[in-house]
Amino acid sequence: MRLVVVSAGLSVPSSTRLLADRLSAATAGRTAAGADVDVEVVELRDLAVEIAHNFTNGFPGRKLAAALAAVTAADGLIVVTPVFSASYSGLFKSFFDVIDPDALAGKPVLIAATGGSARHSLVLEHALRPLFSYLRAVVVPTAVYAASEDWGAQGLPERIERAAAELATLMKGLSAPSTPSAPVNHERDEKAEKSELTVVPFADQLAALAAR
Repeated sequence: MRLVVVSAGLSVPSSTRLLADRLSAATAGRTAAGADVDVEVVELRDLAVEIAHNFTNGFPGRKLAAALAAVTAADGLIVVTPVFSASYSGLFKSFFDVIDPDALAGKPVLIAATGGSARHSLVLEHALRPLFSYLRAVVVPTAVYAASEDWGAQGLPERIERAAAELATLMKGLSAPSTPSAPVNHERDEKAEKSELTVVPFADQLAALAAR
């Protein structure tokens, strides 16, 4: 299975990347029992110039094209953005603006965000979840927000594990081989149906009516 992580953190080191790494490790740990997991991280800060050029010339650069292909081919996505002005970052939104509108249809996605204050946690529900619902992705129920005070505090590890378990379940469900159904013998079914029918001649039906 292929798990792709999209991180929109700008600084180095980045709390956004730290949260992305913890989510990907937890998800890979949940899926490893059933299948090997190939994890790829897409750092959007390295693609900022190519994303801007794509808007002006309509063509992705080499690195951006590779990132878009990875996201499209992924069995599951983890997307993490820092909060700016009570919403996702412009770089984060720009990346998903240049991706093919149908690329995320039916794809399991775990949404997450980081911010300086817990007051911005609703960005997950009023910004990120609607965005990926619009793109027809399957967004896991548990979203993860990490404020500055959440690191090392109780609650964040539990939310990470719960969200990771939900994403892993969806990924394993999509990758499970389907059991082919047994071929249907329509000819045999038709013969059986005919054998169960009792045909009464029309003359006999009229005679029965006359006798009443």
